[in-house]
Amino acid sequence: MTESANGTAPLLDVRDLAVHFPIKRGLVLDRTVGHVYAVDGVSLHIKRGETYGLVGESGCGKTTLGRAILRLVEPTAGNVTFDGVDVAHLQGERLRTMRRRFQMVFQDPMSSLDPRQSVESLLLEGMRAHGLSRGPAEDNTRLRELVDSVGLPSAALRRYPHEFSGGQRQRIGIARALSVEPDLIVADEPVSALDVSVQAQVLNLLGKLQVELGLTYLVIAHDLAVVRHVSDRVGVMYLGGIVEEAPSQGLYDDPQHPYTRALLSAVPVPDPELEDRRERILLTGDLPSPAAPPAGCRFHTRCPWRQPQRCDDERPQLRVIEGAPAGHRVACHWAEDIRGGKLQPHRVDPEAVRDDVLAPGAVPELPGSVTEILGR
Repeated sequence: MTESANGTAPLLDVRDLAVHFPIKRGLVLDRTVGHVYAVDGVSLHIKRGETYGLVGESGCGKTTLGRAILRLVEPTAGNVTFDGVDVAHLQGERLRTMRRRFQMVFQDPMSSLDPRQSVESLLLEGMRAHGLSRGPAEDNTRLRELVDSVGLPSAALRRYPHEFSGGQRQRIGIARALSVEPDLIVADEPVSALDVSVQAQVLNLLGKLQVELGLTYLVIAHDLAVVRHVSDRVGVMYLGGIVEEAPSQGLYDDPQHPYTRALLSAVPVPDPELEDRRERILLTGDLPSPAAPPAGCRFHTRCPWRQPQRCDDERPQLRVIEGAPAGHRVACHWAEDIRGGKLQPHRVDPEAVRDDVLAPGAVPELPGSVTEILGR
């Protein structure tokens, strides 16, 4: 296990985590012809009491990474060490017991709540499953404390999920996560489906609970403004891997990776004059398929700073670059040259980029009708 910058072991330590989903074809889906490389070699650590933000465009593997950490999907390879225990290889009762200590707040609160159960039943279910029920009187007091902590009245305990607004349902999801007294909460797009005013309420609630209960968060989002507001450190994902990681303010003030620069340049600024003056980086080409990721740097098919050969053939490792602040890591071969102005961006010609070079084991799209494909 690694140690964080202050010399203490992190609460969560993820090493070379991979999640590859098999692609099956045939009349009975009995042949594996390739894999979807949803998460491919991710390493990160989160200190106790810290909020780690994970950002990236849709399809980059953020949600799959969060679910793999909690063992909601099975990792293909790698290690997930939680408070000194490798949960990636736990089975049976040991895994069930450990799951009390890490919980998830799902993106869609309505689909994650059983519509046939009242709020009281939803909260009691986890408490009973993990041996935290202490009898009717104490349980009733605990339930009232839970709903009060997320800003709901005690009367909410007798109601059902469909009777609440989206923001209130998200609060119920947070209360359910808190009911088993976890140390880590993975919040997957916790406010993306909510109105802006309600987003602020939920984010402020998460911050308040962190201070009061000493919680650790992994916040998954595509909204860069949300991540900046809540996170201590931020990781940027692209096509199954982390391409940049830094303290929140440092990432937004001085992004190093070309993909992070493009993401931040697309965030609107409320000052019209500043918006007109700032540089906009427009990425050409489509996001490659995670079933057929490019060889080398996975961003090279869209990168304005791409250099032939090395970018096309060698996958960069996440590393600290010379001159960058402490804790700022980038997966780019040319980060120092880009930062120093030695390399200038150029127009990307999708036809000239070797985006037809597949990673080992990847499978290209097959032509033909559905019947023809299933019959192969």
